[in-house]
Amino acid sequence: MSAQNTEAAVQAVIDREAIRNLPLRYCHCVWQKDLDGYANLFTEDGSFGTNDPSLPKAQGRGALRSMISGQLDASKPRPFIHNHVIELQGPDKAKGTCYVEVRLLRDGKKHLMSGWYNDEYAKVGGEWKFKSRQITVDSFAPVNE
Repeated sequence: MSAQNTEAAVQAVIDREAIRNLPLRYCHCVWQKDLDGYANLFTEDGSFGTNDPSLPKAQGRGALRSMISGQLDASKPRPFIHNHVIELQGPDKAKGTCYVEVRLLRDGKKHLMSGWYNDEYAKVGGEWKFKSRQITVDSFAPVNE
């Protein structure tokens, strides 16, 4: 392997690891109610969307911060990320899918939601961020205690 190929391979590993860390930090910010940390995981014009009309949508860091702040106390979401697949599309662009389970409250009762995120990532100022995050809800049901 040439030095140039080795350098590119090492950079790909570094990029994948940085991207893999984004959903983990996302969950951490939700659990810790870190609104600024949450919003800063996204690009300035980053967006969050969903296929579930009962879930909020937002675009831009201010709107993302407002969206999550309204959810944290009401539903107490506890997300868990699984099986992250990443596709590098260039030096500053990637996409990925990761699967999620979210334990939360709805109408005062415990619920379990599962699904997946389809993400677009952008490298901004040398740091990977969410460009867009689209959650597809596969199932949502009360948890029998």
